[in-house]
Amino acid sequence: MGESGARADALGHMNVPMIAEKRQKLWGRWRSWRAPLEDPRQLVPAGARQAGVALRVVSYNIHKGWGPFNRHLTIAEMREALHGLDPDLVLLQEVQGAHLGHAQRHPLWPAQPQHHYLGAEHWPERIYGGNLFHELGHHGNAVLSRFPVQDWANHDVSAHRWERRGILHCAMVLPHGLCLHVFCVHLGLRARWRRMQLERLRELIAGLPPRSPIVVGGDFNDWGREAEELLAAPLGLEDAFAAVGRRAPPRTYPARGLAFGRLDRLYVRGCEVHAAQVPRGRPWSHLSDHLPLVVDLALEGG
Repeated sequence: MGESGARADALGHMNVPMIAEKRQKLWGRWRSWRAPLEDPRQLVPAGARQAGVALRVVSYNIHKGWGPFNRHLTIAEMREALHGLDPDLVLLQEVQGAHLGHAQRHPLWPAQPQHHYLGAEHWPERIYGGNLFHELGHHGNAVLSRFPVQDWANHDVSAHRWERRGILHCAMVLPHGLCLHVFCVHLGLRARWRRMQLERLRELIAGLPPRSPIVVGGDFNDWGREAEELLAAPLGLEDAFAAVGRRAPPRTYPARGLAFGRLDRLYVRGCEVHAAQVPRGRPWSHLSDHLPLVVDLALEGG
């Protein structure tokens, strides 16, 4: 796989000439509710995580490290909360790769890009796909992993110049010779844009070997649950929460107050779902405007 679109350097810092060049190209193109999860490790039956290839996956829209309504910088608390879940694989959306204005105004703003700050000492693989680039910085999606990433690509699926979107695809090397394909997505706000983006995602997955285990997670912005019809059903993907008996995707938005939006999803293929949960209450209700998904999977060795 090759990377597409503009990108930051290895540490996520801005490459200003590259950003300017990318911006010119883009302009040209678009002219023509449950109790909190107190002990998350108890989600899985005793010993399950030691049998075969078992892993915990978290998908989380981190709102660029800000709490609801952008009132408080929560990135440090967010890091501790994520570490407490002890996932093997983390799919993040709205990750701030760099922002010169925040760095100057907020003393507690991390010196590192957010994916490095969140992943340091826990997830050796930290892959970032920048989607929106501007004069002060950039943001996008990221994948943090305890497993080696063999290859990755960031696919530009933007439907409008004011709303930059990407699909971050990582191929990971698991024990027993397994290759896990992971897609981290953040889809558009308008239904017709999401349909185009789901079509592109379907094409990417359809091009993989049919027996390859797959995880697709992120913020789908899918109020009408079209992803089930347009993506999951044609490709044999299973919603992780449906796999454990839930009749509908969980409510994850807004994080504070009564969540009503079923916007965040995690679909799997070639994986057995042991448990799926959404941690609620503090600290999660004030860390971001979304709640995370926590899913435990098992894969058979090859």
